[in-house]
Amino acid sequence: MNAFPGISGDPPREQPALALWLRQLAGIVSTLLMGKLNCTGSVTLTANQVSTTVADPRADAGSAILLVPVTANAAAAVATTYISARGKRSFTLAHASAATVDRTFVYSILG
Repeated sequence: MNAFPGISGDPPREQPALALWLRQLAGIVSTLLMGKLNCTGSVTLTANQVSTTVADPRADAGSAILLVPVTANAAAAVATTYISARGKRSFTLAHASAATVDRTFVYSILG
């Protein structure tokens, strides 16, 4: 996965292409400075199960994964929900089994 969508490889050597590449890079830096990082997603805990695996190409064994509940049932599940495993391109959430189908969290992956 390219860390900078729209920009790939080394800067071009030709002047028109270099100018375009620099404008794209400036746009990305500006977006980052506004706090808009491309490291978020959402997950709904699997009903009647005790774990949910999230596939995300940005995840790695050393990633810090931050969870924020966005539904009332997710907020009620915070005390029993934690990241039980982190690996290349995925992570697993351990949680209490419940029949509710709207235990939804947003997450950020750092590192």
